[in-house]
Amino acid sequence: MLTRAQHLFDDATRVVAGDSRWQGRTSPDYFAFVGPFGGCTAATILRALIEHPQRAGDPLAITVNYCAPIAEGEFDLDVRLVRANRSSQHWCVELSQGGGDVATLATAVFAERRPSWSHQVARMPEARPFETVPPYTKIAIPWVKQYDFRFIEGDPNFAAGAGAPPSAYSRLWIGDRVPRKIDMLSLVSMSDAFFARIFHARRELVPFGTVTLTTYFHLSAEDLAAEDITHVLACADAKIFNRSYQDQTGELWSQSGRLIATTTQVGYFKA
Repeated sequence: MLTRAQHLFDDATRVVAGDSRWQGRTSPDYFAFVGPFGGCTAATILRALIEHPQRAGDPLAITVNYCAPIAEGEFDLDVRLVRANRSSQHWCVELSQGGGDVATLATAVFAERRPSWSHQVARMPEARPFETVPPYTKIAIPWVKQYDFRFIEGDPNFAAGAGAPPSAYSRLWIGDRVPRKIDMLSLVSMSDAFFARIFHARRELVPFGTVTLTTYFHLSAEDLAAEDITHVLACADAKIFNRSYQDQTGELWSQSGRLIATTTQVGYFKA
């Protein structure tokens, strides 16, 4: 049972250290069409790495390959430190169930972020304040209900009907439905929380699943905590839909104008 201090996201991404493997369990609150929401799975893997006793530094990048559907219930995480030096660590994580084949394969880089020269070339897109944008409530999938989506531009218009495909670009605020301070786990989950670009281009829900997701973190955990935010400005776009696969790129911004994470992914669709 959740205590008052716990958040559904923290419960869904909870991991337990074992003798040789870590264990986790899927959450019905973060299910998608045929299995767990990919962002929640990525956050669970990242939590195991952050809580690992050998971990040093902050997340720099994580790539998650979704090899097969994850069934409801418990799963194992085989967490291995592949290589480490004075400034970075390279990790590999395999998720499996019941001693079977690998369902999810991830690699991650952690690094010591030391003071250095800094320059942010990118500029935060214009955005109306979070409080002035109405929530989006048109998709009733369990994991979607856990987030507060507020579209500034490019909400998926399923009532528009057929016609030339519109832009796949969208700009919106994303936060947890029950506010939770943004941390590294939030960022990797929210980097997969964009609605599939195919939904925008086709103006309809079609079978879809993330195949591979990479997220790059541009702040240290200390700097991110200092931002003290509960939602991010998120922008996403796609360049191509071809032979059942689409690409996607995304950016996550703090209200202060800092680019805190970028992401790329490839997803499968049936249309």
